[in-house]
Amino acid sequence: MLARPEIAAGVAEVEVEAREMDRVYAENLAMIRRASDLTQVEVAEKLGVGQAVVSRLERRRDMLLSTLADYLHATGAEHPRIVAVLNGMEVELDLDQFRESRSA
Repeated sequence: MLARPEIAAGVAEVEVEAREMDRVYAENLAMIRRASDLTQVEVAEKLGVGQAVVSRLERRRDMLLSTLADYLHATGAEHPRIVAVLNGMEVELDLDQFRESRSA
């Protein structure tokens, strides 16, 4: 199928779009951190991990909701949530519910 030019072009276009979506996602996590005036090292210290782990998190295409919630809290986010629009209505998913309980 890829020998056919129109199919190969379509596959190439999808691959470019997928890479663009990944790039935007990674930038958004890094933008959240930068908006908090934090470095990767500072976020890593709050998470109790090394800077390389934060770098990998910011480049990941997917992650557990608990990991996302922990990252957002480390950047200073309060009550992080995901909002989806379903049938014209906004539905919120509270990410705090996915974090493990923290002992004081």
